[in-house]
Amino acid sequence: MTELMWDQTGERRYEAGVDHGVYYPVNNVGAYDDGYAWNGLTAVTESPTGAEANKQYADNQVYVNIKSAEEFGCTIEAFNYPREFAQSDGTAVVNGVEIGQQARRPFGFSWRTLIGNDLEGTDHGEKIHLAYGCDAAPTEKTRSTVNDSPEAAAFSWETTTTPVSVPGTNPLTGKPFRPTAKLTIDSTQVDADALQALKDILYGTAGTDPRLPLPAEVLALFAGTVTEVETQAPTYDNTTDIVTIPSVAGVQYAVDGVEVPAGPFGPITEDVVVTATPAPGYSFTENSDDDWVINFS
Repeated sequence: MTELMWDQTGERRYEAGVDHGVYYPVNNVGAYDDGYAWNGLTAVTESPTGAEANKQYADNQVYVNIKSAEEFGCTIEAFNYPREFAQSDGTAVVNGVEIGQQARRPFGFSWRTLIGNDLEGTDHGEKIHLAYGCDAAPTEKTRSTVNDSPEAAAFSWETTTTPVSVPGTNPLTGKPFRPTAKLTIDSTQVDADALQALKDILYGTAGTDPRLPLPAEVLALFAGTVTEVETQAPTYDNTTDIVTIPSVAGVQYAVDGVEVPAGPFGPITEDVVVTATPAPGYSFTENSDDDWVINFS
């Protein structure tokens, strides 16, 4: 073993800032797709709860110390929010009219924090945070008059989460991973190409819509086991009004948000939208399309 040393040059690390927020509403098949940029993000306060000690006594002493389940929650603060977030804030929008006290759509959320050190400042690295199964609770929204010291209205949402499954075995315990609602990727600890691939998924590219990958895909991405696959477009026969869904390994298709198997679908009686999402362990090639509008005729 070597002697411990403190405050070495380049090792005085810290974290700062928050940006690159993205909102991912859950679709009808439980996938997080069609991400929307969250401008005006000012703070994300992580508030995990649980893991509280519950001591059980026997023989006049502590017999066992049982800990409660741990849950992840956070508070999102911002000067603005995506219009699409209204559906997760209990608001339905019909022809520009906002109807409050409606059902709240679950969503996923990602944001970035910066890693700094004594040599490079905040250019040293970054952390990408991914949250799943989020539900925003009703919160106060204060509207104040404009005066001689005007301030922009600040919004905040307290968010609870529902964990999603994580494949694989925890190397520390030798047991399967427990479900989680939070992943964090440290750019200083992972492969740069894999990190860029994740960013392309999260933020989208010229030919691919942004989406939030589940933990299985994220872990596979950094394990180097993601297989690239090119999507195939569905076909439409306007004489029978049948849409044929392609069979492509690693590609899951949905019609108007409902997952469908490969083969004939229909007959349709109106325009439909077919979307494609990669199965766990797969990602789409750069030139792949992931949605098609089928015009009924």
